[in-house]
Amino acid sequence: MSLLAPVSGKKSNNLLLGVIGIFITLVVWWVFAEAFSREMPVVDIDSRLPSTLNNDVNIDSLIAADSLKYVNATEFRKVYPVLPRPDHVFKSYTSLFGKDKLFANAMHSVWLNIQGYFWAILWALPFGFLLGLIPAVRQMFSGQVNALRFLPLTALSGLFLTWFGINDTMKIAFLAFGILVYLLPVVIQRIHEVDSVYLKTVYTLGASDWQSIKTVYLPAVFTKLIDDIRVLTAISWTYIIIAELLSRTTGIGGVGALIFIKGKLGQNEKVFAILLVIVLIGILQDKLFVLLDKRLLPHKYFSEKPNGLKESKLGIFAIFIAITLVIIGSAILPDFLDILTQAGWLIGISGTVILLFGEFKIWRTNSKTT
Repeated sequence: MSLLAPVSGKKSNNLLLGVIGIFITLVVWWVFAEAFSREMPVVDIDSRLPSTLNNDVNIDSLIAADSLKYVNATEFRKVYPVLPRPDHVFKSYTSLFGKDKLFANAMHSVWLNIQGYFWAILWALPFGFLLGLIPAVRQMFSGQVNALRFLPLTALSGLFLTWFGINDTMKIAFLAFGILVYLLPVVIQRIHEVDSVYLKTVYTLGASDWQSIKTVYLPAVFTKLIDDIRVLTAISWTYIIIAELLSRTTGIGGVGALIFIKGKLGQNEKVFAILLVIVLIGILQDKLFVLLDKRLLPHKYFSEKPNGLKESKLGIFAIFIAITLVIIGSAILPDFLDILTQAGWLIGISGTVILLFGEFKIWRTNSKTT
């Protein structure tokens, strides 16, 4: 059997190969960590600084005494200044989730990420369709849109601090702009890629401009655009980390601020642990986008609508409405934020229940057919 043959077979075999791959990764990680480790002498150093008013203190003699302690040390401990061992990384989660409130910081970053996506998509879709469908608008502004892609966004961080301050508003604006710069040209490109056969068909049937947009452009663009949004997941996390580094507020500041603090303290095992959490969140985000793609655009996956699809769609739209209410309330209607938040929670929980019920019906249907 050729090693280059397509991968196929039972799920149990694929799971076994995946487990073996993870085991090999951990072993390689452990070997490299040990290779870059070093022995550090364990000595009792007086960390108290001498008073500047005491002129009798000889700094050189203190340094010489400390050096002698290092030279004559009899006890050593192994340190990992470059790459921490996997077991040290996993053990650090106890402190991270307890003392450092990793879960709260991660959820804070996820919420900022959601808000950044919301505003970026809200701006990218209407402006993208204007530029993509109206030639006069495209001629006037296409050059400016293309030029945005060459902006070094990290160099604009100072401007966002000046415009929005150091609070979460700055982080959301920075993230939304970072996503918008990439998403807006993609929307225009997807509009240009719509097959002319479909457009000629609806024109032949006498469809109006709005009917053409509704029946041809929107489905065709969204079919590909959701895959483009999935690709932007890594970019969005890059920018949210940068934004959180710019504004390291006390309390819950997000995983970006937490990584910066732990890196400054030399706690590499905690830095790696936080990075693994970010990777896990990114994987879950990607799975969520796949689910949204299957439920909102079922024609890409199913020849006929599965039982339970209606409930799943209804649940997803309810969750979208709940998120929109909270985001709009916090940004535009702060006086009604409490009311909108309560309404959002009620609608969101109801939507989640409906979504789970629809997913259960789809799973039960699939299990019967297989």
